[in-house]
Amino acid sequence: MKLKESITTSFIGVIVGFFIVATYAPTITWGSLGLQSQLLLINQAVFPDGQLHGVFAGEWYRTLTVVLTHAGWLHLASNMLVFFQLGNIVENFYGKVRYSAILAISTLAASFTCLFLDPANVPSVGASGMIFGLFGVMLAAGKKMGVDYRQVLGLLALNIVFSFAPGVNWHAHAGGFVGGLIAGYLLQFTKRKPTYNY
Repeated sequence: MKLKESITTSFIGVIVGFFIVATYAPTITWGSLGLQSQLLLINQAVFPDGQLHGVFAGEWYRTLTVVLTHAGWLHLASNMLVFFQLGNIVENFYGKVRYSAILAISTLAASFTCLFLDPANVPSVGASGMIFGLFGVMLAAGKKMGVDYRQVLGLLALNIVFSFAPGVNWHAHAGGFVGGLIAGYLLQFTKRKPTYNY
C-alpha cells in the first residue's frame, strides 16, 4: 500500500486542513458558530450565539467531528505523529474497510465515554481517543501484524502518562482504547476485502 493512497495519510491531511482553517480563518463559520465550536465534542451548553448546542441538544455529529479539532499545534503534531506511526500498520493489516470501521468505533467509544463521565458543559477536542483505539488494536492483534510489543507498550505507557496531565481528557483515551481493543479483536477474524491490481 502506497502512503499517498492510504486512509491514514489522507485523513491526516483532512485533520490538519480543518485545524488550519479553524485557527487562521476564525470568521469562517458552519451555521452560526466558528468551525472549531461547531465541531468539538460537548454534552450540552449555551454557546456565545445564545443557543443551546451539544450532542444532547441534537448535534450527534459531534461524536465523530471531534477528531477534526485540536487545542494547538503541539496537540495536533503529537496526535498526527502517533496516528501516522500506528495507523498505517493497522490499515495495512486490516484493509481500508475494516480499518475505517475501527477508526469510527474507537472515536464513538471515546466520545460516548466523555459524554457520560465529563461535566455537561466541558468541551473536548482532539483525535487522541481514536488514536488510543489503535493502541487497543495493536494489543488485540499485534502478534499477527508482526509488531514489536516492547515498542508498542513503551509508546502506550508514555501516552498513558500524558493522559493524566492537566487539561487532557483521559476518559476519551480510556474509551477509545477499549473500543479499539474490542473492534480489533473481533475484526481480525473477518475476511479482508481483496485488493485487485489492474
